[in-house]
Amino acid sequence: MGIDGICHRATLEAQGKTVAVLGNGLQHVHPRCHIPLAERILENGGVLVSEFSLETPPLPHNFPRRNRIISGLSVGVLIVEASLRSGSLITARCALEQGREVFALPGSVDNPNSEGAHWLIKQGAYLVTDPLDIAEHIGSGLTWLSVENSSFFGNPSLIREKIAPDANICAEDTEVELPFVDVLANVGYEVTPVDVVAERAGQPVPVVAGQLLELELAGWIAAVSGGYVRIRRAGHVRRTNVLI
Repeated sequence: MGIDGICHRATLEAQGKTVAVLGNGLQHVHPRCHIPLAERILENGGVLVSEFSLETPPLPHNFPRRNRIISGLSVGVLIVEASLRSGSLITARCALEQGREVFALPGSVDNPNSEGAHWLIKQGAYLVTDPLDIAEHIGSGLTWLSVENSSFFGNPSLIREKIAPDANICAEDTEVELPFVDVLANVGYEVTPVDVVAERAGQPVPVVAGQLLELELAGWIAAVSGGYVRIRRAGHVRRTNVLI
């Protein structure tokens, strides 16, 4: 089953409290070495969650099943390491079905545990190299803070509070109004062909080609062999379709 249990894929932050989703009944903690961790979660106001009856043992097929609950409780899912047959890819699929964001951390091309993350990125998952990459995306529907409000960056809890009415990653004034958002949203930091952008944006290729040219002249994207790549971030822009 690989690395599992409370301290790995089964933990997430929800409104500042830790939620541990178990692949077994609540009368079992798997592995047993995580019993002290489970006790600390409860002592600090967190919860242990399970859809299984109290006495259900930690059976292997229960862990992929519980992954849909993990993604459902989350704003988004970050895949750090995953083989091509990893249960983490099940979580990513569940996240997409539930309308959640999917992020992936690239790794060494020689590491088989990075193959799943690389596959997700090629399919359209957001490539992450810094925590703020995630904050920019999950906060894109919120009220913008002024650039002068630097205290936000020093408080990670504010970044996690997606539902807060007045907390979000800040943006420059030039990012607030952006032309052709639906086109830019579908140009990745990897090379994206024009026809792929048009398909994702649901517009004719000639129309999209003209809009891409204007975005290039504005400095948002760059023309390269095989298509375009994004060269500037816009935190309030999301892809309209993620193909996984």
